[in-house]
Amino acid sequence: MDQLRQSLLDAPIIEKGEYQYFVHPISDGVPMLKPELLREIVIRIIRKAELENVDKIVTPAAMGIHISTALSLMTDIPLVVIRKRQYGLDGEVPLFQETGYSESEMYINDVEEGDRVLVLDDVLSTGGTMKAILDALTDEVGAEVVDVVAVIKKAGENELDDTDYNVKTLINVTVEDGEVVIVDAKGDD
Repeated sequence: MDQLRQSLLDAPIIEKGEYQYFVHPISDGVPMLKPELLREIVIRIIRKAELENVDKIVTPAAMGIHISTALSLMTDIPLVVIRKRQYGLDGEVPLFQETGYSESEMYINDVEEGDRVLVLDDVLSTGGTMKAILDALTDEVGAEVVDVVAVIKKAGENELDDTDYNVKTLINVTVEDGEVVIVDAKGDD
């Protein structure tokens, strides 16, 4: 993951309250996302994720969309986006998510009981969004979560630590003294 690794090392850091936040093309859409970086990430996801028997790729809006779209195009697995807007469609399932710097409601559509899903997101940090999504998919919808992947994990405690959920990651980082530090260049299996 040479491009992902280097792009993280080059990422600017901003402060959101007491939270040190790296600004990266995968997690923020700025700086510009180069196709070779996205391609590298999708190839790594294909190699790492359990994709056999997956019916749908499920991703939260907004920053999981570009990664999941590219993965969907490469695998022919349909994509479902968990939206921040309520549409009132039949079967829509609301969920409440809270992160280290925001909270909001999100809405799941087009995932049904028994669907086998891959949940894919850009960053696992506090785990608030991912836990809310996984709980809603399994407890409210009745979907089978085949695998869970986050491209980047910000090392440290998160809300998934004391759960049965296993999140695979491509690279694990931390932010120290205003710089991204690579903790594990291969991520979690």
